[in-house]
Amino acid sequence: MLLSVLLQAVAGVGISKLGAAIGAGIAVLGAGIGIGRIGGSAMDAIARQPNATNDVRANMIVAAALIEGVALIAVVVCLLTLFI
Repeated sequence: MLLSVLLQAVAGVGISKLGAAIGAGIAVLGAGIGIGRIGGSAMDAIARQPNATNDVRANMIVAAALIEGVALIAVVVCLLTLFI
């Protein structure tokens, strides 16, 4: 009886670690895809209107920073899930 309870507790810890790792991976992949799309769209916009380069670049940096912030928060939540 005690052995089965111990095994269930260990299995629960393993599954939570797996879930945290998958969550962190999805957060990083999502951020990478989002920033890649922002960069590609910005290059298209600059190619269409070269005189708006500074405006497009500023907006691109703000959007990329927001995506990085969301990804960092997601990774921190996954780490908190892992250790707490």
